[in-house]
Amino acid sequence: MSALADLIRAAGKGAALDDQAALSLAAAADLSLLLSAAARLRDSHHGERISYSRKVFIPLTHLCRDVCHYCTFARPPRRGEAAYLTPDEVLAIARAGADAGCHEALFTLGDKPELRYRVARDELARLGHATTIDYLVAMARRVLAETGLLPHANPGVMSADEIARLRTVSVSQGIMLESAAERLCQKGGPHWGSPDKRPHLRLATIADAGRLKVPFTSGLLIGIGETRAERIQTLLALRAQHRAHGHLQEVIVQNFRAKPGTRMAGAPEPDLGDLLWTIAVARLILGAKANIQAPPNLSPGTFPHLVAAGLNDWGGVSPVTPDHVNPEAPWPHLEALAAATHAAGKTLVPRLAVYPEYLLDGGRWIDPAVLPATLRLADAEGYARDDRWLTGTGGGVSLPAPRGRPAPAPLAAILDQASAGEALAEDAIVRLFAARGDAAHAVMAAADRLRRGVAGDSVSYVVNRNINYTNICYFRCQFCAFSKGKLSENLRGSPYDLGLDEIVRRSSEAWARGATEVCLQGGIHPEYTGETYLAITRAIRAALPGMHIHAFSPLEVWQGAKTLGLSLDAYLRELKAAGLGTLPGTAAEVLDDEVRRVICPDKVTTAQWLEVVAAAHTVGLRTTATIMFGHVDGYHHWARHLLRLRALQVRTGGLTEFVPLPFVASEAPIYLKGRARRGPTLREAVLMHAVARLALHPLVANIQASWVKMGPEGVALCLAAGANDLGGTLMNESITRAAGAEHGQELPPAAMEALIRGIGRTPRQRTTLYGEPPAGQVAASFAALPLAPVVNPPAVKYARKETRTLVRPGLESPSPAAE
Repeated sequence: MSALADLIRAAGKGAALDDQAALSLAAAADLSLLLSAAARLRDSHHGERISYSRKVFIPLTHLCRDVCHYCTFARPPRRGEAAYLTPDEVLAIARAGADAGCHEALFTLGDKPELRYRVARDELARLGHATTIDYLVAMARRVLAETGLLPHANPGVMSADEIARLRTVSVSQGIMLESAAERLCQKGGPHWGSPDKRPHLRLATIADAGRLKVPFTSGLLIGIGETRAERIQTLLALRAQHRAHGHLQEVIVQNFRAKPGTRMAGAPEPDLGDLLWTIAVARLILGAKANIQAPPNLSPGTFPHLVAAGLNDWGGVSPVTPDHVNPEAPWPHLEALAAATHAAGKTLVPRLAVYPEYLLDGGRWIDPAVLPATLRLADAEGYARDDRWLTGTGGGVSLPAPRGRPAPAPLAAILDQASAGEALAEDAIVRLFAARGDAAHAVMAAADRLRRGVAGDSVSYVVNRNINYTNICYFRCQFCAFSKGKLSENLRGSPYDLGLDEIVRRSSEAWARGATEVCLQGGIHPEYTGETYLAITRAIRAALPGMHIHAFSPLEVWQGAKTLGLSLDAYLRELKAAGLGTLPGTAAEVLDDEVRRVICPDKVTTAQWLEVVAAAHTVGLRTTATIMFGHVDGYHHWARHLLRLRALQVRTGGLTEFVPLPFVASEAPIYLKGRARRGPTLREAVLMHAVARLALHPLVANIQASWVKMGPEGVALCLAAGANDLGGTLMNESITRAAGAEHGQELPPAAMEALIRGIGRTPRQRTTLYGEPPAGQVAASFAALPLAPVVNPPAVKYARKETRTLVRPGLESPSPAAE
C-alpha cells in the first residue's frame, strides 16, 4: 500500500496519472490521504474559490422515451396534462429568474419523447415543431432574447446537427455520462429499457460537442450498481474526451437518491464516505484545473466535507424553482451556502452557465449570436458580475460586508511586499485584482493604510474647467461615444468646433469662478495641426497669465508634432514656451497592445504613449496617467499597465497622479456591437484604486477617484481603499456624459467638501501640481455665479480644406516594445 500512498501523494502535487495508475486508485482505502491530496491539488489552481451558478430550472417536458429505474423526473403522459410547457409558461419562469438575479436558464427535459408518445408528436405539431429539439431551440432563443438569461441545455443524446443548432441559442450544453459500464444497460440493470443510456451513444454526443466547440457538462451518477473501478473507467472516458477536444467545462459527481415510486426505491444510497472518495478520485484523475461539482442539495449538512474532498463548484442553485430531478431535495439558501463555504475556508463566487476559461476565449467557444449577452453578464475574470452597479450611474453602490477571515498567507505576503515599496510581479498584481470577499477587503485595507501614511487624512481637489474644443475626430476608437466623424454621426450630440474666442471666454469665466486650471482635450479634427494646439495655448496664456493650462493628450502631442515635422522633444518645448503647464495622461486606455488593437487600433501604441509622456517629463512638463478599463481587457492587462507606469516613473519621476477611469458602456460603439463587457464591477473599480496604490507605491503619491465615473457613493468607497484625491470640479463634462453617465457636469467646492467631510476626512483645495491655490481664487470658488449657457457652434460638415495624409500612429511601423 505504500506504493499506492506515494502515487496519491504525487498526484496531489500535480503528477499526472496514466490510465493504469488511475485504475489502481480503486484499491485506495485511506480516505484521509485521498482527501488531503485532492484538496491540495484543487487549491493549487482554484485557490480559495468555490463557484456556483444562479439559475432557473425550466422543465420543458417530463416525457421521455427512456425508463431509468431511479428517475422521477420522467413520467408517462397524464390525462389533462400538457406534454410540454407553453412558450408563455417558459418565459414566465425565465422572467421570474431574471427578476431574482439569475443568470442561467437550465433547460431540462426527457430524451426524444416524440419517438415513444403520440401525444408528444401531436402537441409538438400544434406548437409548430417537428421534434423536441426544434422546440427547445425556439424556446432557448426566446429566453435569450427576451430575458437575457443564458440557456444551458440538457436534452439527452443528440446528433451533431442538433448540437450545432443548439449552439446558436445556448452558451453551454450537457449530458450526464452517468457510467461507462455497459452492463448497467442489461436486463436487471438501472438502464434496462433506456436506449439513450448506452454509454457509446452518450460518449458520441460528448465527442460531437467537442468537435463543435461547445462548452460541455458531463458527470457520474454514483450508487446505481457500478463498482469503484467502473467509476474510474467513467472518469477516464471523460478525461479522454477532454484531452481530445478541451471542452468539458465541468464534471459532476452526483450521488444516487432513492425515490419512492421507482423500481430502485429500496436500493441503498451511497454513504458520505463513498461520495467523498469519488470526488477526491475525480480530482486526482482529472487534474488541478478541472471543474468538479457536487450538488449541495443532495448532501445537506455535509458541505465542509465536500469542500475537503476537492470540489470547486456547487453547480446551479435556484432561488426560484425546485430541483425537478430531485424534488425531495430543496436547494440551500444562497446566504446559507455562502456561510457554509466561508466556514470551510473558501469564498463563494458566482459564475455563469459557461465557465471563465471558455468565456475569456469566447470567439472560439461561444456563438456570435450568444456572446453579446454573455459579455453583458461577465466580469473581467469571466465570472458573473456580482453586483448591479454600472459606471456613471446610481444604484448598487455597496460591497459585501467582510466575514472576518484574514488574508491567506500568499496574499498577505504580496501586501507586505507592496507596503514595503517593492515592485510586484505581474502575477502578484493579478492576484490582487482577483481578490474577492474578505481577501478583497484585505487588499483595500492595506491600500488605505498606505494612503494614510503618504497623504494623511486630507482629500484634495482642484477647481478647474473642462473644455472639449471639438468632438470631430478621424480616429476610430471603439469605446468612444463623444467623437463625431463620418462613421459616428449616430452618437450623442452634433459636431462642433470651438473657436479661440469661445475657448478664451470659457477659460476667463472659469477664472472668475475661482478656477486655477483649465483642462483642454478634444477629438483629433482632420484639419488640426500642431499649430492649432499652440494657438489655443497662446490665446489662453495671453488672456489669463495666472491660469494653469493642463492640456493635450499624448495622442494630440504625437499628431501635432507629426503634422509640423518636429520631434516630440522640440514640439513639447514649443508647447511649454507657449504656456502649457502639464499634460493629462489620457489616451492611455490600457497600455497593452493586445487590447489596443481591439479598442483603438489607429491610436498611439503603448510604446508611443510612453515615448510621449517620457519626452514631456524630459522637457519639464509633468503629466498624470490614466487607465480606462472594464471592456475587453483582463486583470493581466491591468497589471502590465501598472508595471509600465511604475517603470516610467522610476526613469522620469514625472507622474503627478494615477487616475482610474472605469469604462462607461451604454452608448459606446464596441458595447452596442456586443463586443465588450458593461464596464467593471464595483469590486473591480474600487480594487483598481487600491491595487494602484499598492503597485505604484512609493513612486506615485496620488491616486485619484473620478466622481463623474464612480458617483459620490463610489468615490467614498475608493477613498477608503487607497485614493486621496477627487480630481477637478470640472464645470463642464462632455466625454463621460456622451457615453451615458449620469453624474452631472460640476461638483462645486461646497458639494465636494461636504462629500469629503461626510466620510470623516479633511478637504483640501489644491493646484494642478498639488500646491496651495491663491486665497482669492479659493474665495471666488465658493462664491461662484452660475455658468453662462454653453453653446457649441456647429462645425462645417467635415469639409477638408487641403489634402494631407492623416496621422494614424497605431498603423505606423511597429514601435519598439514597450517596457
